[in-house]
Amino acid sequence: MERKLLNVSHFPHIRHQDTTRSIMGDVIIALVPSLIWGAYIFGVRVLSVVAVSVLSCVISEAVFCLVLRKNQTVGDLSAVVTGIILACTFPAAVPLWIPAVSGVFAIVFVKQLFGGIGKNILNPAAAARVLACLFPQTERYSLPFEKLPVLAEVSPEGLVSEAIYDLKDGIIPPISLFDMFIGNSVGGIGTVSCLLLVAGGLYLVVRKIISVRIPLAFLLSAAAMFYLFPKNIMTEEYMIYHLLSGGLVFCSIFMATDFSTSPMTGTSRIIFGAGCGVITVFLRYMGFEGVYTALIIMNLSAGLLDRITLPRPFGKVLSRNKKTKQPEE
Repeated sequence: MERKLLNVSHFPHIRHQDTTRSIMGDVIIALVPSLIWGAYIFGVRVLSVVAVSVLSCVISEAVFCLVLRKNQTVGDLSAVVTGIILACTFPAAVPLWIPAVSGVFAIVFVKQLFGGIGKNILNPAAAARVLACLFPQTERYSLPFEKLPVLAEVSPEGLVSEAIYDLKDGIIPPISLFDMFIGNSVGGIGTVSCLLLVAGGLYLVVRKIISVRIPLAFLLSAAAMFYLFPKNIMTEEYMIYHLLSGGLVFCSIFMATDFSTSPMTGTSRIIFGAGCGVITVFLRYMGFEGVYTALIIMNLSAGLLDRITLPRPFGKVLSRNKKTKQPEE
């Protein structure tokens, strides 16, 4: 009688119609409204920044796979998403070489050297954005509807700092909360309109691409910290200004929920998001770039959080008593 072998693949044994490409496509769709608004507020130069960032990421991934003779992964759109997210965090006035260098760093050093998509331990866009903070030109912002050159470097004259810098000194910025909510304010290309960011996040939730646990835990923990431990002033207004500035909403929805660098269990996701919020507040009060650095720190704890919150299997493990050699009940 002929024996037949049964081949069993590694877990999880799940079949689903979603692919990496379709998931990344949904993320791009969710980001498009914020990008369109950024182009409306800050001008055509926004398209240059996005194009440079995306091309830098895509070319870096293609060349890396070609040199190491790996299967090309450009078609899964993950490099495109990394480039778009990275570009969203930059001001429109950023010198174009900064998103170019940041894109190479994100793909080659943070993603591909760890094995590619699904194996990186840090969010590539967040790590690259923290690296870009080393260059002072990164934090120079243009005012809404100010005409900027499409490709040439922007003159530092007339550029301003983001509202977050006033808040770090305990000062309410001279802009209304409504303007900050809709996006008529100074900030990153795709991070200024919290209204559109929330709309994009709801789209991803409906599509079951992300869970609400991490964004809600992120925002609620940050809100609690800003309210309970204010700087110079203690008002609900101060707390809301902090939440609407510095890319906090953007990071909580589009970066902290990254599959590869966030935990998997429900409890660990809540702890992960809360940790991001608490560390963000601490770093902002210390004068550092808060939200992206906080995310990187919590990325390093994602595996540990999954391990300590992993549900126990049904039943219990029996241990033998040394004297009786009988199983303990």
